[in-house]
Amino acid sequence: MTLNILIAGATGKTGVLLTQDLLDHGHSVTALVRDSSDTSELPERTALRSGDLTDLQDGVCEGMDVVIFAAGSGGSTGTEMTDKVDRDGAKQLIDLAKQAGVARFVMLSSVGADQENPTGDLAHYLKAKHEADEHLKASGLPFAIIRPVALTDDDPSGDVILGDKVDKTAKASRADVAAVLADAAMAGTFDGQALNMQSA
Repeated sequence: MTLNILIAGATGKTGVLLTQDLLDHGHSVTALVRDSSDTSELPERTALRSGDLTDLQDGVCEGMDVVIFAAGSGGSTGTEMTDKVDRDGAKQLIDLAKQAGVARFVMLSSVGADQENPTGDLAHYLKAKHEADEHLKASGLPFAIIRPVALTDDDPSGDVILGDKVDKTAKASRADVAAVLADAAMAGTFDGQALNMQSA
């Protein structure tokens, strides 16, 4: 069955790989993009839908079977943008997905986002991700939350470790992350779970 899949963050490094992966499996992929987004790296068959995570309009999830949040405010932005994109944007997208009757929502989160009060350099980011993850869990939507360790641009290992056995100091290739997100979206393999992830 061909799925209609909306990706927030499709133009990012992981998002481009994810988009290609889903297209290769025969699904219809729509990228949620801002007017200023650089879409040059997206595969040719990617459909575009206008939307800004800091100001989402009703209807952005209409007609979709699955929504994937793979966006991020980026490491160079301040706490305000982290809150607008990683917390509030994600929460609003979840609400709009539920309104649209989407069958599954897949969240790209981060290792450490399971903590309510994280500490360290990434504390603000992880708290924002935690709040978004908790909002998804409480939404009533079928969901999967994938929390990779530090990302690399390495080739796919084709083998990943998920769950409690993950070494939080390890690495995860974006290609492997994309493959896990695609599996979560297409097959519902991880429905109802929030899982740490690393490349093996």
